Amino acid sequence: MKRLISFELKKIFARRLTQASVAAILLISIAFGFSTYQNMYAFDGISEEGAGQAAVAIDKAIAEKYAGILTDEKVQQMMTDFKPTQDLHGMNAAYLYQNAMQSAVFRRFSDPEGNWNGLRVSDVFGEEEIRIGYTCGWLLTSQNMIKIFMMLSLVIVIMTAPVFSGEYGGLDPIILTSKYGKTKCATAKIIASILASLIVTAVVLVINLICAFMLYGSSGLDCSILFAPEGFVEGYIPFNISCRVLLRYQSLLVFTDVISVTGITLALSAVCKNQMAAFAASAAIYLFPVMLPISETSPFFQIVALLPLNHIQFVSLMSVRQMSGGVLYALWAVPVALVIMGTGMVLSHRTFARHQVV
Repeated sequence: MKRLISFELKKIFARRLTQASVAAILLISIAFGFSTYQNMYAFDGISEEGAGQAAVAIDKAIAEKYAGILTDEKVQQMMTDFKPTQDLHGMNAAYLYQNAMQSAVFRRFSDPEGNWNGLRVSDVFGEEEIRIGYTCGWLLTSQNMIKIFMMLSLVIVIMTAPVFSGEYGGLDPIILTSKYGKTKCATAKIIASILASLIVTAVVLVINLICAFMLYGSSGLDCSILFAPEGFVEGYIPFNISCRVLLRYQSLLVFTDVISVTGITLALSAVCKNQMAAFAASAAIYLFPVMLPISETSPFFQIVALLPLNHIQFVSLMSVRQMSGGVLYALWAVPVALVIMGTGMVLSHRTFARHQVV
């Protein structure tokens, strides 16, 4: 069986389209990371201003000044330190951006003119203890990974679609009439597909995280996402979790998405008679939730949120609710993914094994 699995893995990675797709997603990951880094901007409100590496240094220096537990005193100090000195020309100060810390505090504690709006930390965050620091780099990394792993899901479809459909009209008579054609060969194809998907996903994830560590360091990983600057969708997750926990959930949901996509594509690969049909059908089913007109207030949203596409677009799924012990509802994605993968494995194995050779 090991030889069969190894043989099928080599077949998957030997396809030029697979090689090109994987190479492209790796290059895109690196390009996104460095492009985001170079486009960062920060101004300390006094004299220091810069982009890229300079912006990160400014943001980190400011974050270090206020790092720790957010208090009313820190809010007052920040509102004073970052108070606009120029006419805003009618712009709401809550949307003013000088640096990440200023944007985060103005988003919650500023009136339209840039003065304190009278709210205290407990008014905004309740009894939660909010730890603040440099989170901008890690939140940007999280945003980039949503786009990258959305593309990776389609790469997984490209890799998996030919596993069974690519044999029809060619090698299927040889495989199915051989000694282990309907048992071990089909099983080896399924296992190799899952391993290939997991390997590629792990490599892409590790590269993204290594790039983030190289560019931003480890500072801010223990800080709350609730104190995010303006524009970060992670701020809409209404739970006091750190950047580290956010990335752990996101990484887990990447893998649940990938094994779900692999299961779906394997089933359709066995059903469809050619690779293009298998790819189109798999991509259509994967992207189907985009067309569902279900709002986040609908009682059906908790079900729709567990579909594979929403594992990648994880913010809505992680915003659903908390369960006992502070665990997020998003963990239900794990059993859902295992069910989808298991169903795909069974259907693909049975469909291919029962395929009538001509």
